[in-house]
Amino acid sequence: MNNENFELEDMRQQMETLKKKLDQQEIVNDRLIRHSMKKTAGNISRRYYFIMVLCLLMIPYSYWAFVVLSGFSIPFWIFTCIVMMVCLGGTYYNSRNLSDSNMMTNNLVDVRRRMASAKKFDANWLFIGIPLIIIFLGWFMYEAYKIHEGAISNGLFWGGCVGGILGAIWGFSLHFKTQRQYQEILDQIEDLTKE
Repeated sequence: MNNENFELEDMRQQMETLKKKLDQQEIVNDRLIRHSMKKTAGNISRRYYFIMVLCLLMIPYSYWAFVVLSGFSIPFWIFTCIVMMVCLGGTYYNSRNLSDSNMMTNNLVDVRRRMASAKKFDANWLFIGIPLIIIFLGWFMYEAYKIHEGAISNGLFWGGCVGGILGAIWGFSLHFKTQRQYQEILDQIEDLTKE
């Protein structure tokens, strides 16, 4: 009887030890996944800050490049400033979803809601950004065409075309990369909440 009690107690201790190890493993996995989510969110935040600084710098630079050097109209420069401020405002608005320093230690349901909201806003931003860029590029082409009295062979016109194409490629690649990173965070939260 004592031998059976001893074996039963030994089995209980082994089960308790195993349970503690599993709990520790779960905590380590949780920490690793949260660290990965924080790193991905940090990458998106840094990209947003870079875009916001670029928008601010483009306001004085566009005056110098468009009005002083190229002879474009002041209304075009004002429109350029408006586009930059809209981009700055939209980027800042969405970056607030990532700016909470305790975000990855907070409730995962709240973090998931914020990440899903940021991803949706980033996706919907194309409905604002693309029309603004089309208007900007159309106006740019008109100004370049007008300055050189209809000569389509001027370098400014073709430089704008090449710049528009390269900017579109860069912008879409950033957009899709950001969407993938938001999805990674959402998938990691989903994995954590399944467990």
